[in-house]
Amino acid sequence: MTVPVQDMVRRQADDRVDLATQIVSMAANKDIDVAKLQALVQMQRDHDLIRAKAEFHAAMSRAQKAMRRVEADATNPQTQSRYASYAQLDRELRPIYTAEGFGLSFNTADCPKENWIRVTCTIAHEGGYDQEYHVDMPADGKGAKGGDVMTLTHAVGAGLSYGMRYLLKMIFNVAVGEDDDDGNAPAAPVTDPPGFADWATDLEIVGAEQGLAPLRAAWTKSRAEFREHMTAHYLKQWEALKTRAAKVQVKP
Repeated sequence: MTVPVQDMVRRQADDRVDLATQIVSMAANKDIDVAKLQALVQMQRDHDLIRAKAEFHAAMSRAQKAMRRVEADATNPQTQSRYASYAQLDRELRPIYTAEGFGLSFNTADCPKENWIRVTCTIAHEGGYDQEYHVDMPADGKGAKGGDVMTLTHAVGAGLSYGMRYLLKMIFNVAVGEDDDDGNAPAAPVTDPPGFADWATDLEIVGAEQGLAPLRAAWTKSRAEFREHMTAHYLKQWEALKTRAAKVQVKP
């Protein structure tokens, strides 16, 4: 017979009270057996860890039960795929996991792969237990065709951003809407002109690092074929890029 998690946690709490009582009683005894006291203290720590793990997994189960498929809100022009941005995932998931007592902390660690970055995430529960996850991401500034498409500084930032997004999906086992066509047949894939993907990436970098005016200048100097293709197939992404570029504060 399976014991409900709530009953298991309750029993562990009762056991902890009994252990604490024994420890206090032994500590007050001048003829204390130090070895036995140490054994009881270790037993209490083991009970605390078991209890904290049980609370962690119970809260994780409730959180995942409350989570739903997250709608994709962005498009990668290089792969022509839809994905959920970190902001979208955070907006949908944070209210659920924080309500269950979870907190996330992102960091980096040494990565065994050259020109890669290891992104880590520690998920801590208010009950006292935490787990760490990690994912390795490339940070060499190379594009899909192997060419240099961004500075190393920008590549590290992109690796961090991708890593945080992937970890958030992995930890909570979240599905994203790019796999759901809502009952409709998938649209025919868009064929980009040669060089378009690299050009689009360059625009992203200019907008992110230099702001709106340089972005508009780069757009104006671009090939008409690329501009027409962008406005015909990626208009929302272009408008979003301009909005982000307008918020960039360029140092004089």
